[in-house]
Amino acid sequence: MAAPKFLQAALLLLIIAVAVQTQEAQSQTCPSQLNSLNVCAPFVVPGATNTNPNAECCSALQSVEHDCLCNTLRIAARLPSQCNLAPVNCGN
Repeated sequence: MAAPKFLQAALLLLIIAVAVQTQEAQSQTCPSQLNSLNVCAPFVVPGATNTNPNAECCSALQSVEHDCLCNTLRIAARLPSQCNLAPVNCGN
């Protein structure tokens, strides 16, 4: 009976290890995904004359995971209050 419990515990530890590695891999890929968006800068900087993204920008944006992009935007939106600054109002 001890062997099956040992195997169950070992399997549980293996599952936890894989889950942790997967989370770490995802957190490491987000910055590189965001770096790929540098090709979109000419279309989004204030004063840009051409605001229609090219195929390279659209491809880079498509390669960014939604969670990565959304979490980054959420964090950026919190920065002013964390720096004791007035919140950013991006009205139309």
